[in-house]
Amino acid sequence: MTFTLGGLISTSKPSQAAQIEPSAINTASLTTPATNAVAPTPVPQILPTVTPEAPEPTPASFDTLDEAVDAHRDGSVEDEEALRCLATTIFYESKGEPLAGQLAVAEVVINRAKSGRFASDICGVVKQRGQFSFVRRGVLPSVDAANRMYKTAVAVAKVALADAWKSPAPKALFFNGRRVGLPGRLTKVALIGNHIFYR
Repeated sequence: MTFTLGGLISTSKPSQAAQIEPSAINTASLTTPATNAVAPTPVPQILPTVTPEAPEPTPASFDTLDEAVDAHRDGSVEDEEALRCLATTIFYESKGEPLAGQLAVAEVVINRAKSGRFASDICGVVKQRGQFSFVRRGVLPSVDAANRMYKTAVAVAKVALADAWKSPAPKALFFNGRRVGLPGRLTKVALIGNHIFYR
């Protein structure tokens, strides 16, 4: 005798199930496996392919900003022009400031280039009309490359470009001297040396 699922469903009625006497059911046959039963075949489990994300590059680890700057005094960078623009900005805007203040000035320029509100590259930000007083008609002044403070500015610029030290003024887009009042509706981010940083 052959049973089909469709046949069983079409001929069974819920009212019939209620009429079955529980004592009439052979429960031993329900718990004892049939001798002619086929062993179940394991079904392979198909898992979605997960491609691991590439780890974010981690900058070299330094204990102090001084160490990071010293480590970046030599060597080259991809974009020498961006390095020159950034180092010149650090030199004219924050030479003599603590290294954290010089790095924060560099970060402002980099943040501006990424913001979409200013020019899209570092030199464009620095040379943008009315942004930095040391720039005249879009031209950077020359700096003696042998100057000790300029060498430090170059190293700080390399640290900033390599993202080798956490910014002391995160997301800052503006800065000014302590003696200048709060510009407009900006949020103060940090006070470092003689500069206040805002976003």
